[in-house]
Amino acid sequence: MDIADQLQKLQTLREQGALSEEEFTLAKQRVLQGAASSGAPPSPPPNPSTLHQLKRSLTDRWLGGVCGGLATMSNMPSWTWRILFLLTTLLHGVGLIAYLLMWIFVPLNVEARAPVKEESRPA
Repeated sequence: MDIADQLQKLQTLREQGALSEEEFTLAKQRVLQGAASSGAPPSPPPNPSTLHQLKRSLTDRWLGGVCGGLATMSNMPSWTWRILFLLTTLLHGVGLIAYLLMWIFVPLNVEARAPVKEESRPA
């Protein structure tokens, strides 16, 4: 039973005359203190927005990995993103500015980094 249901039942009992004002106040305080001390389960973390999922690619990159990251996020091939940036660069440099800003502000996808192999040296 959650807190709202308990408080509703207390209110109903008070309206029916089964609880006095003092009893209602004390019972309400106990319910609220019990909820605070029991530690309600933590709320789940919010779903990351699409913008927060964008990471630059370490594997599919020509310059900064921006197009590879956009391809991973949008399920479009990276070559389409490269063509779009090239075409928008011809429009007064908008594509170049957008690419550079994304290169600066979008973090690398370090989770996708391949493990580094150590070379074995003969003893």
